[in-house]
Amino acid sequence: MAAVEFALVLPVLLLFFFATTELEQAVIVNQLVSQTGSTITNIVSQYTSISASTQLPDIFSAASQILAPYPASPAQIVVSCISIDDDGDARVAWSEASNATALQQGQVVTVPTSLDVPNTSVILGQVDYAFEPTLDFLKLGPFHLQSSVYMLPRNSSTISLVP
Repeated sequence: MAAVEFALVLPVLLLFFFATTELEQAVIVNQLVSQTGSTITNIVSQYTSISASTQLPDIFSAASQILAPYPASPAQIVVSCISIDDDGDARVAWSEASNATALQQGQVVTVPTSLDVPNTSVILGQVDYAFEPTLDFLKLGPFHLQSSVYMLPRNSSTISLVP
């Protein structure tokens, strides 16, 4: 009798075990995605001008170290400088991306009200990570884990992008 009960309960227990394992991995990757967004935005916000050909690729490659031991290839990273004019309209001054599409220069964007101050700039770092569960037997994935971080430039009123 106990063997029959065990045979009925075992599949449910295994499902719970594997689901918990996958959920744990997703939570860890989500934390790493948030940390990647914060770190990249923080690094960019410390420049007064930044090179699109040398410095930004190095910063983007740092994402692979932050996301380790998980692969960095599913990560899409966009860093943008948003200028807010006299009227409070926020527009993209420049945007660069790694494994993603950059925002269009001049595109109107929404910034948090606490940062929507006329005649200022804001750095926006965005990370989108396509998390693929290891045991995707229910075919639910990939799950897109996202992080958007806004920071003010630290050493100047704006950060210029040089080629």
